[in-house]
Amino acid sequence: MTKQKKNISSEIGSTGFSKEYWEINYCEPEEMDNIINAKEHTAYLKAIFALEGVDVSSVVDLGFGLGVLFKEVLKTFTPYRALGLEPSKYAFDIVSKKDIRPNDSTKLVLENTDLLTWCQKELKRERTFDLGICTSVFQYLSDDEIEKILPVMAKRMKYIYFSVPTDLELKRQIEDVEFYDKYAIHRKREKYLKLIRPHFSFISSRLLESKSHFSEENTHFSDLLFRF
Repeated sequence: MTKQKKNISSEIGSTGFSKEYWEINYCEPEEMDNIINAKEHTAYLKAIFALEGVDVSSVVDLGFGLGVLFKEVLKTFTPYRALGLEPSKYAFDIVSKKDIRPNDSTKLVLENTDLLTWCQKELKRERTFDLGICTSVFQYLSDDEIEKILPVMAKRMKYIYFSVPTDLELKRQIEDVEFYDKYAIHRKREKYLKLIRPHFSFISSRLLESKSHFSEENTHFSDLLFRF
């Protein structure tokens, strides 16, 4: 058995978690990144896109969880089109009962499905989203799943607001706040960079730009020193 497999619980994160996961991992949501500071995250996104003259009219959240950050993003950008994916039925049912649309003009669709299934799905009409939200998702996906997902993500969205804890951060969670995520796969920073770089450029903190849509010649983010 490989080291990676030892870190995986009996539940498979790619297809969603049961109520137990949410009760354990989200027992104190008021202290969690992307929840307690959701407004600050969206204010940062709004400011950086405004600075570079990028319009965000369509948004997709690739695992909206309890929907806090997704709701703030919708409120901040008021896109005309939005899609939310969440594989866990428990979380999906909680959010689907709420009205998180910022106004009646936003066409919002929520799907109880996992990211891999969505990426493998042949869409009747292939559309590109201006912004994708992908926070705390990849640590629950296998290497094989990530390799299949990333090229599709790069085609279907121009920018991604992305975060994932590395092995060091998961270790710090145990040491600093005595929290052990038994569901998360531990990967080094270098591993994530190797997986991501063929498909996305890093252009700012947490912000990735699709290589399927942009290059150094046509990017809005023209401070190339900060591009890697």
